[in-house]
Amino acid sequence: MTSDGGERHIEAFLEMMAAERGAAANTLDAYRRDLENFAAFLGPLGLAVQEAGADALRDYLSAMRLDGLSARTAARRLSTLRQFHHFLFAEGIRADDPGLMIDGPRLGRPLPKYLSEAEVESLIAAARRQEGVAGLRCVAMVELLYATGLRVSELVGLPASTVARGPETLVVRGKGGKERMVPLGAAAREAVALWLTARHPKSSRWLFPGERADRPLTRNAFGRILGALAIEAGIAPSRVSPHVLRHSFASHLLAHGADLRSVQQMLGHADIATTQIYTHVLDERLKALVTAHHPLSRRKTPSDR
Repeated sequence: MTSDGGERHIEAFLEMMAAERGAAANTLDAYRRDLENFAAFLGPLGLAVQEAGADALRDYLSAMRLDGLSARTAARRLSTLRQFHHFLFAEGIRADDPGLMIDGPRLGRPLPKYLSEAEVESLIAAARRQEGVAGLRCVAMVELLYATGLRVSELVGLPASTVARGPETLVVRGKGGKERMVPLGAAAREAVALWLTARHPKSSRWLFPGERADRPLTRNAFGRILGALAIEAGIAPSRVSPHVLRHSFASHLLAHGADLRSVQQMLGHADIATTQIYTHVLDERLKALVTAHHPLSRRKTPSDR
């Protein structure tokens, strides 16, 4: 529970994040949950969220660690609190910014999970074996996702007008309402063209309508479609998700010579540091290049002579 004053400041913060930062509804919900969790922690201490200092923030981090929360979850909550306290300081509600004095939990650097090129081909082949209108939709969605690296929310939210004229470049509205252009390969264009001939109802503004024509297919519904395809393709469903296909798109591009900056632009990452999770692919490619082409790699060692 939050105090009336705390709730008022939380609402003001969320309004600012929506208006000035273009934060999506899901992001705002996550911020609200994080702040309400912090408020619940502060309640027994007699503090409101806008009153907590650096010591309270450190105690909160310690409590999360004792509760067994992952470092990643703790880091996300701390990020929310830092933004919230910076907002309070900027608005003159606080005279200081305690978030500046807090070190976050150390995070490992997990490698992105992605499918091999053969597994993606198996997934697409499984989609092509699906029959009828649902089959055409399935192929179009999987081809589009793998060809563009869209976020699932961007995929299901595509208006039909975006592809009505069979464009070679897709204009996508991503996080914060920012638009970016992504090349669209021949296989994806063909799959989408076939889907457009069968799409029902054609009056829907969405490329992939849901059960109700005035709403797009939900992310969860598409997740279930992918899970069924994974089983059909002989891949563990736990290894297949829309985000795994997004990772596969980026990893395979880099493996075939794309540069990191281009991949950043196609993925819609605001900061190239986010795209650098894929540098493991670049490292492997560089090792392969050295092994294949450097003269020293072809020299025999004493044990080979």
